[in-house]
Amino acid sequence: MGSKPAGDDLAGLELASDEDLQKVRIGPLTPHNAPINLAEYDPQWPTLFNREADRIRTVLGSAVLRVEHVGSTSVPGLTAKPIVDILLVVVDSADEPSYVPALEAAGYVMRVREPDWFEHRLFKGPDTDVHLHVFSDGAAEADQMLIFRDRLRTSEDDRELYERTKRRLAQQTWRHMQHYATAKSAVVQEILGRARRSRT
Repeated sequence: MGSKPAGDDLAGLELASDEDLQKVRIGPLTPHNAPINLAEYDPQWPTLFNREADRIRTVLGSAVLRVEHVGSTSVPGLTAKPIVDILLVVVDSADEPSYVPALEAAGYVMRVREPDWFEHRLFKGPDTDVHLHVFSDGAAEADQMLIFRDRLRTSEDDRELYERTKRRLAQQTWRHMQHYATAKSAVVQEILGRARRSRT
């Protein structure tokens, strides 16, 4: 069973339990139990992404269908956790032998395996604070990441709304960073809805 956070603005929000999070976590689950550290936008973030993207393309070659800078560090001017999020699209993310050994040989470490959520895999970077998200070609979540990023890059109103939400939530104490991400889901869906309507 999930846990419920304190705070009126989060009333009714169901958060994943430690047991649920451990099911998809590779290695021990360490509680965060603190507020979230947000940093002002750093113009070095795209440079860090480009370096990692080059490394990923070098080690995986033709297995890379797409590699993109996503998340808040990909949006100029937006505050963010100082972790560079990268989207890697491969033919089949469930086919781990086709890409995991090469990434691990380059120093990436798999931390999350989620077969029930678009066969998502998450790796930590070898020498930079990086979250590498791997999805299969055609996964809806990969498309959503890009739609959301592009909306924040082009809509000042939505970028400001998202930043206000992040700053407010980041001040609270979160048992796990995933809980903070879950708490942002309502505003993310609101922004995605506007992004989709603007594309039709």
